[in-house]
Amino acid sequence: MKEERPDTPIELKVRALRYLARREHSRAELARKLAPHAESPQAIEAVLDDLAHRRQLSDERYAEVRSHWLSRKYGAAKIRQDLKAHGVAEAVIERVSAEGDLEKAKAILARKYRAVATTRDEKAKRARFLQSRGFSYEIIRKVLSTEDE
Repeated sequence: MKEERPDTPIELKVRALRYLARREHSRAELARKLAPHAESPQAIEAVLDDLAHRRQLSDERYAEVRSHWLSRKYGAAKIRQDLKAHGVAEAVIERVSAEGDLEKAKAILARKYRAVATTRDEKAKRARFLQSRGFSYEIIRKVLSTEDE
C-alpha cells in the first residue's frame, strides 16, 4: 500500500482552484476539503489567503450564490442557518439576508398546492409546510390570509 505524501503548496493551490472551478465555496468549506491533503494548517491558510487576495475565493460571493440557489425552495431562516453551517460570517449573512420572502412563499405554495385551501386542516398543513421551509410566522400568516381573498 502506497503512503500518500502531503501536497506541495502549488499542488494544494491547484486542488483548491479545481474545487472553485466547479462551484463557489466558502473559506471554511474549502479549508475542510483541503485539510486531508495539506502538510499543515498554515499551508492551507497561506493558499486561502492568496486566493482571497486574488479575489478567487470570496465568502460574500459564495453567500450570494448559495442564498439565490436556496431561495427557490426556502425562506430566510433556513438560508441563514445553511450559510452559518458553511462557515460564512454573521455580517455577510445579514447583508445577503433574504428580501421578498412574501413573494417567495407565495410562489413555493403555488408550486406545491394548485387549489386554494378551504378548510382549517388544509391551512394548517400549508402553514407547517412553509414553516419547515424556514418562513417566519408573520410571512406564513400573510400568505395564508391573501390566499383567502
